[in-house]
Amino acid sequence: MHVPDGFINAPVSVATGVVAAIGVGVALRGARRELDDATAPLAGVSAAFIFAAQMLNFPVAAGTSGHLLGGALAAILVGPYTGALVVAVVLFVQGLLFADGGLTALGTNITIMSLVTVLVGYGVFRAVLAVLPEKRVSVSVATFLGAVVSVPAAAVVFTGIYAIGGTTDIPLGSMLTAMVGVHLLIGLGEAVITTATVSSALAVRPDLVYGARGLRKPLQIIKVSDSQGAAA
Repeated sequence: MHVPDGFINAPVSVATGVVAAIGVGVALRGARRELDDATAPLAGVSAAFIFAAQMLNFPVAAGTSGHLLGGALAAILVGPYTGALVVAVVLFVQGLLFADGGLTALGTNITIMSLVTVLVGYGVFRAVLAVLPEKRVSVSVATFLGAVVSVPAAAVVFTGIYAIGGTTDIPLGSMLTAMVGVHLLIGLGEAVITTATVSSALAVRPDLVYGARGLRKPLQIIKVSDSQGAAA
């Protein structure tokens, strides 16, 4: 999914850079409401996990491979604004230090892999969660669906950007078919990894999962009878 230098022309790259800058600015403002003593450390852990996971590719089909994008995962764990920042930081470091995605395409990569995957992934997650019972298994189901939809959605947006500013002679129909088809399969891998990670966090520390905050049980005050108190 990482777009290299020169694949998108300069005007469209500048335009996506502006979109990415605006999106990151909005995310910075929104993250102030999400970050607290619990989510701040988790945001750092999420960035490290997504960075490492994007280095690992899993086979898809016909000799192709895919890797975690991480937008839905970050949004569900630490909130959509903070999640967008987490993925944007990962992409910036990858492009600057590891040449994974071109620097002139950084705006395109942030727009596709950070903003789109977070918006679509977290939007689907919330929509599904709204119609399911308030149980942990509902969070896992919503997580799976949000993650699986976020990846082909990013592929569709990339194809739209390519249609406007692509610099190669690949037919648009072939590009759309290849991108969406392959990324539907990658989306399944993304959903499995995301659901396993979120479910594991839910099993150990559900209070840390931003997307599951509505499932927190209220504190219960247990009254100790006078006789029990005297005996103690």
